Amino acid sequence: MKIPQGHQAVMPYVLMDDADAFLDFVKAVFTVEVAYESRNDNGKRGHCEIRIGGSTIMFSNSTEQWKAGTVNLFVYVENADLAFNKALGAGATVIQPLENRDYGRSCGVEDTQGNIWWITAVNG
Repeated sequence: MKIPQGHQAVMPYVLMDDADAFLDFVKAVFTVEVAYESRNDNGKRGHCEIRIGGSTIMFSNSTEQWKAGTVNLFVYVENADLAFNKALGAGATVIQPLENRDYGRSCGVEDTQGNIWWITAVNG
């Protein structure tokens, strides 16, 4: 199987009502590389691709044909406290408080589009 460079065998593709707000959120919270972005004829975001830690997330604005939905995304970060505070500063709400767990320092937040981000920094 041949997979394009920068892609994985499985990647989330998120359709949302405000893809600009989604991009603003991820840029505010994580180290993000924008790999591809486009606009539709109506000026709204079309197909876009970002990379966080080498993992690609595809997204775009919803349309009449392709309805908005939400996802849960698990993200490893270097510093969970920093990412958690950045997420709250970018408008996220707490789903699960930031705590030390047996698998690392972890929390859950909901972004302004209704997506849930499970943010974890591995211990040690």
